[in-house]
Amino acid sequence: MAVIPVDIAGRPYEVRVGTGLLAGLVEQCSGRLRKRRVPIVTDAQVHAAWGPVVENALHQGGHEAAWRILPPGEASKSWEQLAATVDWMLAEEVERGDHVLALGGGVIGDLTGFAASILKRGCNFIQLPTSLLAQVDSSVGGKTAINTPAGKNLVGAFHQPALVLADLAVLDTLPARELKAGYAEVVKYGILGDADFFAWCDEHGAAVLEGDAAAREYAVAHSVAAKARIVREDERETLGLRALLNLGHTFGHALEAQTGFSDRLLHGEGVALGMVLAARYSARRGLMPMASADRIASHFAALGMVGELSGLGLNCDGQTLTRHMLHDKKMDAGTLPFVLLKGIGEAFLAKDVALDDVAAFLDGQLRG
Repeated sequence: MAVIPVDIAGRPYEVRVGTGLLAGLVEQCSGRLRKRRVPIVTDAQVHAAWGPVVENALHQGGHEAAWRILPPGEASKSWEQLAATVDWMLAEEVERGDHVLALGGGVIGDLTGFAASILKRGCNFIQLPTSLLAQVDSSVGGKTAINTPAGKNLVGAFHQPALVLADLAVLDTLPARELKAGYAEVVKYGILGDADFFAWCDEHGAAVLEGDAAAREYAVAHSVAAKARIVREDERETLGLRALLNLGHTFGHALEAQTGFSDRLLHGEGVALGMVLAARYSARRGLMPMASADRIASHFAALGMVGELSGLGLNCDGQTLTRHMLHDKKMDAGTLPFVLLKGIGEAFLAKDVALDDVAAFLDGQLRG
């Protein structure tokens, strides 16, 4: 088991990466499960796959599960589900010192963490991420949120978990498409700040997706360590460093909005395509060679992922996509910072990007 410390001032915690952590849940959560009933938020798909394992682990440790089971998908990150989840926590008599478990992917982690942040002005929660994307990204760092009609993740709070248990066994039950979507967030750490890790992904990415245990543990642990370093230095994204983790997200969120935050484009797929667009736009501005941008696109395409915007078949223009960007939570005094690249492994925050220029660039990418 790899143990990665996240050294947040006043609220440090560990991310544990290994196989069988859910089966050993009570031992892993030693001292944190204070009552017999343990509140757990999950979705129907995850509950079907992993609910029995969790229930058995709790039963063996003298506990029982109190389940809140939500519909799977982004639609659950809503005002309605937030309110209902808070009411459920109150009915379960959750106290500040208790720990609510978030068993699921990014949607469950975000919703549960946000509900925990506002319940009684803040109670504890533990992340049990069941997707690759959640294990390497959303479960670490304390960003919690819901979506609104105006855009994705626009209402939320910084609220760090007390513990993250990334059980690699859950990756064996993920559909191939979800695994690839999560893999995009693994590659992100190489593209934004570690060219050697991108090269490792080039060589071992297929092994990660095909189930190689050693490759998966290295990919997850390395990604978590990279994020932990950034979060430690810039927890609330005030210094610009944590903003680099948004590489590909400004473009990706616009694509998600255009496709209605639906299964037509998963979040990780949008991020992968967003990173290709960020690289190509950087090359358009003369910041990096186009060959490097094409290398990023080729990496995703070689693994069976969409690497070209024209491949989505969107019926819109660049101006339509940039209008979605106006709702980005990073907007500052009417200006939207973009994470661009000077090369693979060299991301930076650009604050001089004109959306009209981005729209013209996207027009070209939409045509292919």
